[in-house]
Amino acid sequence: MKSLTLLIFCCVIAACLSAGVFVIRDVASTVVREKRAGTASADLTVAQLESLREVCEANLACEHMMDVSGIIAAYTAYYGPIPY
Repeated sequence: MKSLTLLIFCCVIAACLSAGVFVIRDVASTVVREKRAGTASADLTVAQLESLREVCEANLACEHMMDVSGIIAAYTAYYGPIPY
């Protein structure tokens, strides 16, 4: 019985790995950050987001918060409302 359970468990793991169920940590954290940021980032262009990111990278605390909570939340917390 134990060997059957182990065999089923191994088959499930093999199926998950081959189907791409597991994602790379960097990809997963990017998706989570985007979801935390909400829809506000959808209103900004890529160039505008990049300029906010450059401003925030100059401050280590802001950069850390950007990695954890997203660029919109970090910029707003340290520099106030977004100028555009």
